[in-house]
Amino acid sequence: MLVAATLCWAVSFPVMRALSLHQPALVSGAGSWFFSSLGVAARFWAAGLCLALLCARELPGLTRLEIEQGVGLGVFGALGMLFQMDGLAHTEASVSAFLTQGYVLWLPLWQALAGRRPPPVRLWVAVAAVVAGVAILSGVTWERLRLGRGEIETLIASGFFAGQILWLQRPRYEGNHVGRFTVVMFGVMGLTMLPVVVLTAPDAGACFRAFASVPAAGMTLILVGICTLGGYLLMNHWQRRLGATEAGLIYCTEPVFASLLALWLPGILSQWAGIAYANETVTARLLIGGGLILAANLLVQWQQGAAGSQTELAAA
Repeated sequence: MLVAATLCWAVSFPVMRALSLHQPALVSGAGSWFFSSLGVAARFWAAGLCLALLCARELPGLTRLEIEQGVGLGVFGALGMLFQMDGLAHTEASVSAFLTQGYVLWLPLWQALAGRRPPPVRLWVAVAAVVAGVAILSGVTWERLRLGRGEIETLIASGFFAGQILWLQRPRYEGNHVGRFTVVMFGVMGLTMLPVVVLTAPDAGACFRAFASVPAAGMTLILVGICTLGGYLLMNHWQRRLGATEAGLIYCTEPVFASLLALWLPGILSQWAGIAYANETVTARLLIGGGLILAANLLVQWQQGAAGSQTELAAA
């Protein structure tokens, strides 16, 4: 189910890229910060409204712990996105994609500190394989890695994403209703983006013109339905059955799916939206990098007993 969640999130990469190429024709004089923040705010608020309607009967039972969990997830997720978005303006996309997966290192380190014991050797081997796989998949080389503003902000973003994973894993939230705390999470993430939208909008009407075409509205619906409702509901429901570090390794399959989708989806979106967005091609980098990430996840899953996951859950 978590692999399915990463597939849902992976759809967002080509769709958001296509949307970013299409929307400037609808709103002149707006920068990338406006389109990015507006897209995130609209996406999460729309998803929150849909989920609130679906859970209308359960919402009156919203508890203090569910509000606490939803606010924590929303703040961690929104801050991670903000740092990631700004970091992208100061570093290469491939470097950002690589460093964003830094939570795969933060999680076992947290496990070691919280549990006061080192993670098993097999886990470190899997982490090393994932780091190598993402580096190859992203096309990162030692010559291109440097510690500038963009890289530092992206590492900070990966720390917030690790915090989101760990916050979801806290045992005190075990009995919380997934739908109710996810509604709170979506609302908080949209609210956090609102100041960025206000500060970067060229005018009030720009928020409506940005979606005033069939392709823009359609791609936004895809982001809301598949990438937000689908991906996050799967994450919020199923991650609690695994350890945080194991879940983090599984989430690293997201760039693999994104690379595979980029082989054919851009061409379809280009014809629909009237933009120039070419399909990518199969490369040795995709096969080797994706293979290492897959092998790492198989290594963790191989003979992974329930006791191991429960121990890791307690440490988180």
